[in-house]
Amino acid sequence: MDTESYFDGGILSYIGYSILASLITLFSFGIATPWAVCLLQNWKTKHTVIDGRRLYFDGTGTQLFGSYIKWFLLTLITLGIYSFWLTIKMQQWITKHTHHV
Repeated sequence: MDTESYFDGGILSYIGYSILASLITLFSFGIATPWAVCLLQNWKTKHTVIDGRRLYFDGTGTQLFGSYIKWFLLTLITLGIYSFWLTIKMQQWITKHTHHV
């Protein structure tokens, strides 16, 4: 059985969402970064089809905010050492909130 996987997002909407996410982060001085991350991740996920099944993302900025604060504090306490784990922790959180339709 050969089913198709593809991404159908366009460059103009990606640029628009990226600018919006950047403005959200900039004007909130980084406090609203979890909402900007979720905005972008939602856009990427809703344009992704794997094995013929579209994905959806159910994470929210409110859910991510607690982890964001925890990760920020751990990075400060460890003098930046914890930052090496941030990419993995963020990807784990995103994957946990990504599902098939």
